[in-house]
This record gives sequence, structure tokens and C-alpha cells, in this order.
Amino acid sequence: MSRKKKRVLTAAAVLMISAAVYVLGSLWVSANYLVVRKYEVHAGSAGAGLKVVVIGDLHDHEFGEDNEKLVEKIAEQEPDLILLDGDILNGDSSSAEVPVNLIARLKETAPVYYALGNHEITYMEQVDSRLTEELTSAGAVVLDKEYVDLEAGGVSIRLGGMYAYAFGPDRKTGENRALAAPADTVAFLREFQDTDRLKIMMSHRPDSFIFGDASEVWDVDLVVSAHDHGGQVVLPFLGGMYGGDQGWFPPYIHGLYQIGKIQLFVTSGLGTNRELVPRFNNPPEIAVLTIDGGAAG
Repeated sequence: MSRKKKRVLTAAAVLMISAAVYVLGSLWVSANYLVVRKYEVHAGSAGAGLKVVVIGDLHDHEFGEDNEKLVEKIAEQEPDLILLDGDILNGDSSSAEVPVNLIARLKETAPVYYALGNHEITYMEQVDSRLTEELTSAGAVVLDKEYVDLEAGGVSIRLGGMYAYAFGPDRKTGENRALAAPADTVAFLREFQDTDRLKIMMSHRPDSFIFGDASEVWDVDLVVSAHDHGGQVVLPFLGGMYGGDQGWFPPYIHGLYQIGKIQLFVTSGLGTNRELVPRFNNPPEIAVLTIDGGAAG
């Protein structure tokens, strides 16, 4: 074999090994290496700083025994509020042990609020209908088409939770129109927006507010979502590959966006369930939002 051919084969082998190391390393990081990402949200003029930790899509994953690593990293952020934005367990989980234990530990750091995701709803339908009671007993405030008024971080807040779509099909046109949503959804959103407080809505699916005219009709300062796992597989230069109702290479899967009158934040989440491919180039995220809003009082 010629020296030139040996060099070519050696270079090819090095490239293949490097690629394999990169892929395997990224798969491990995307399942195990917690990252803290910080975001600035401007939703008012008073300049008070509300610090909110947002996590979602844990899918029964554990970072250390009883999620001790996750709890420690969240505590280090010294948040005013902790939002668990759905899919903390799986629809076919045998019990709610993971979210219950997590809530019991997180409540020592800050008040915990929980919005339902599709997996919680499936779990209640197929495994145990008492899930919300368990989560509440553990120390969380569970919100689904409900809201609470509170003061935190110098800000007056109306915090709500809603899994439903904030729109429905218009019977005449077939378009997605906000006021064509089910009557209970419309009634809840109208009541929710009737306040001078900073309005934050936990909505597991970003899809609930991005289609049709929902972002133009509903007066919500900030929607906080999860669900799409940051696109699951994140490709260099192309971004996340898939995002629920948004389809392939979706536009709203990770970060802060302005859509109509609404600011939307989407966390890439912490885990995954049984998707066809594992998370890739996509480390588990603890999101820390520092929000400026109206002064408390």
C-alpha cells in the first residue's frame, strides 16, 4: 500500500472516530448534563426584577437520587417562583413518585406552581385520576383553567395555567379563531385578562397560542411553554427538527419570541419519553427568567 493511500485511510479513520465520539458525547450530554440558561423578559416599566425558574418535560427522568442535582441547581438560582410546565411524568408511569418527590424538595426553595401537560392528562385518564390531589398534597399549586393573584419579586402577578388551545375552528370559515374556542376556555381567558397585574400563563404547548388569531385577541403578557423538547434533535445551522403541531423545523421551540401581542417563552425541557430518536445536541435545560413588571401594591 502506498504512503499516500495510507494517509488517506488514516485521515478517514480519524474522521470516523471523531464523528462517533461527537455523536456519543452529544447523546450523553443531551440526557445527563444540566445547563442553566438565563433570559431577560421585559413586560413592564417599573423595573422590579422577578426571578422565575421554568422546567418542563422531565418525563420521569432523574438527575441523581431523587433528582438531587436538579434540585440543587434550581436552589442555586434563588428564584422567587418555580414553574413546572407539564410532562414531569409519563402517561404510562406506574405512579407519580417522581413529580411528588420533586415538588416536596423544590418547595423548600420557592413556591411551586404546576401546569398540566399531555402526559399528565393521559396519566389521569389511564392510570390514576387523583394526580392533581397528589401534586397539591406534595406542595404545588396546580393550575388548569385556573389562576392565582400573587406578589413576588416586587411584582403583582396573575399566574394562570391552561392546557387547552386558546382558539377553535370557526364553523363558517374553518379557520382557527380565538373566539371560536370552547365556551369554558373563552370564559376563563376573558376573566384571566381582566386585571392590571402582570399576566403570565403556563401553557404546556406553545401551539396553544401561536395559531390563528389567539395572540392578537387574548391579552396575556407572557406565555410560558415546554412540550417540544427544543426540537428533540438539534442540527447545526438548522436548529430543532420537530415540534408538535408546528411540524418539521418549527419556528417556536426554544427561547423567547414576540407573537402578536404576546411574548412567548419555550423551554427545551429536561428529558424525553419514547420518541423515535433520542435528544441530540440538546442538553437538559433549567430556564431562569428575570422579568420586569409592574410594581407590587
